[in-house]
Amino acid sequence: MPSLIPGVISPSSSPRPSLFFAFHNDRLLVEADRSTARIPCIRELAEVGLEPVSQHYLGRLGQRHCFAADVARKAKAPDGMIFQGLRRLFGSLEEELFQVAGRAFQIVDWERTHQFCGRCGKPTRHHDTDRARECAACGLLSFPRVSPAVICLVERGREFLLARNARFPKSRYSILAGFVEPGETLEEAVAREIREEVGIEVGNIRYFGSQPWPFPHSLMVGFTARHESGEIRVDGEEIVDAGWYSPENLPELPDSISISRQIIDSFLGRHR
Repeated sequence: MPSLIPGVISPSSSPRPSLFFAFHNDRLLVEADRSTARIPCIRELAEVGLEPVSQHYLGRLGQRHCFAADVARKAKAPDGMIFQGLRRLFGSLEEELFQVAGRAFQIVDWERTHQFCGRCGKPTRHHDTDRARECAACGLLSFPRVSPAVICLVERGREFLLARNARFPKSRYSILAGFVEPGETLEEAVAREIREEVGIEVGNIRYFGSQPWPFPHSLMVGFTARHESGEIRVDGEEIVDAGWYSPENLPELPDSISISRQIIDSFLGRHR
């Protein structure tokens, strides 16, 4: 399946049914069976008895137009469909559809939280041509929020650093991550987060890749780095345990949905 060709302005008419990524709170409407999930392909949500609170054009995926929608809190899933969380849908939706679903959720969530101007408090409205909310009173434009975060695997020979966040299940470990602060480069954020969380210094910081992370609106930017100096000292608040691990000695790792697992798997592939 091709990637989404993004768009903002909805086509005036479409002779074919469109893909509707409709959310009830943070759960996506899908047609589901035991192993697969499908995005409803319809002309409008009214066909399945749903009325959108808001609707947004996303662009075109192959020959299908795509829309994001927010449905009322009291809405019920139509017969043969369910509302399902995005994390639960990983692996049962095609990868390209899952990516569009993540984009759709971020736009719907942004719309919900920007009904009023953050500068003067007056109601906002859709901008005519941009993906933005415009204040009719003072003209402030609010665009969908994206919060950059860095995530980094620290190497020490054939070992790499894994840590357990206080929010993780007891057996799960991952590589270190944190949000970028104003005025920082991505590399500065990597070094600071690692220093703050485990007390070591790193060098040779190299870009690995990135991943939109719609929980709710992050962009995860992945790196690798080399241990330079220092012994592990966890902060005891966000990070409760950390250590050096080899390919032969691994705890429970993150799900394959995340870029953290992609970086870990890349390291393991080079050292097994």
